[in-house]
Amino acid sequence: MLYTTMAVLAAALLAFTWLGLRARLADGGLDDYVTARNTQGARALGLSFLASGMGGWILFAPPEVGAMVGPMALAGYAVGAALPFLVFAFCGPAIRRLLPEGRSIGEFAQICYGRGVRHYVSLISVLYMLCFLTAELTAIGAITSMLSDINGSLVVLGVAITTLVYTAWGGLRASIVTDQWQAFLLIGLLAIVGFVGMQQLPDMTTARLPDVPTASALSVALTLVIAVTAANLFHQGYWQRLWSARDPETLSRGAVFGGIITVLVVAVVGGLGIMAALSGADLGSPPIPFFAMLSNAPAWLTIPTLILAITLVASSVDTLQNALASLVVTEKRDLSINSARWITVALMIPVVLVALQGISVLRLFLIADLLCATAVIPVLLGLWRKMTTTAAILGGLAGLTGAILPGWISGGSLIAGLEAASFPGSIPTLMPFVGALVGSGLVSVIIASSRPRRHAGS
Repeated sequence: MLYTTMAVLAAALLAFTWLGLRARLADGGLDDYVTARNTQGARALGLSFLASGMGGWILFAPPEVGAMVGPMALAGYAVGAALPFLVFAFCGPAIRRLLPEGRSIGEFAQICYGRGVRHYVSLISVLYMLCFLTAELTAIGAITSMLSDINGSLVVLGVAITTLVYTAWGGLRASIVTDQWQAFLLIGLLAIVGFVGMQQLPDMTTARLPDVPTASALSVALTLVIAVTAANLFHQGYWQRLWSARDPETLSRGAVFGGIITVLVVAVVGGLGIMAALSGADLGSPPIPFFAMLSNAPAWLTIPTLILAITLVASSVDTLQNALASLVVTEKRDLSINSARWITVALMIPVVLVALQGISVLRLFLIADLLCATAVIPVLLGLWRKMTTTAAILGGLAGLTGAILPGWISGGSLIAGLEAASFPGSIPTLMPFVGALVGSGLVSVIIASSRPRRHAGS
């Protein structure tokens, strides 16, 4: 069984590599490498948004949220995962008109506010994507070790290397092509694994979901909506797809399509966690409802479950690899395609080394999410004609202050505020995110409303 499982997983990774390598445009230049400009239809974009956003995290977080907090919090998670796509559906056409030859979120920040803000925004984007990438590779190592006798480190290396091969060679086109196949594969495998796993659950007993007060469940839901939405709006992989669409209308349709499917997938996976909890099954400590559902499943189900996990992780990892390279390339316009490829390789080395340690990156993820929340409103307000560079900078500073202020007030000191904003115990809390959004939004609007529009140069 061990060698069969290894052979099937290797075949899946080789299939992704073959698909990605075939997608390369022979005479494509650097611009095509990082944007595949004006080439993608709505269906391709929608499936790519889905596959890029889904990762190994959906087998852990939504089921746990559903089982431990309830349907309301799960709904918040599903909406939060899809909301960035809807933001791109409505704001994307305006961004394309403002920056028709754009490549990155950093360039958008520069044309609105200047080079200084661009570097800050790009830094936030890189930090978030490195956290995401490390978390995904860590997750596939943990899932492999949990479900089989295969050394999880081997699979971490396998996913990192194979995705690196086709993204470094084929660029964004390779990522989008593999995303489409991976989207269909993950939906089909999720249906199989979920259906068979549910058949193995104990008969429904008098078990109930934890009695979480409505206010607490709503707080968790809002926290997840803000955190996931704010962070994903700094995902350079999504910004690349903004310019890859054939036209603005195609972008809007594709983003809405991707958002709808994302809500359904997250809701289904989270619903499996709720069903596992209601069955009275032992969810483990810490709770992992999705995998608890599989504890009594037939041995053969291990293979489709591992392929599902590898598909989820590969689909997000290849997007993040190309996104990091494209962001670095757009920061230095004189770089060549070969430079972009080597940058992709170089960025993966520290990520893989951290992922092989198997440590939890949840707290770092939450901090990165909060940092994104302090800047997301000033960045998007760049589309408002009255917005100024000063308003954006002061808004960002106000967002940082607002993130710290709730803990400062409740704890009585700046140190307490900083500690609360770093999420001790890796527990997501609402008030730092609310403070970040309210502070950055209010100050940006107030300052912008009191000053004339000033266009920032390069």
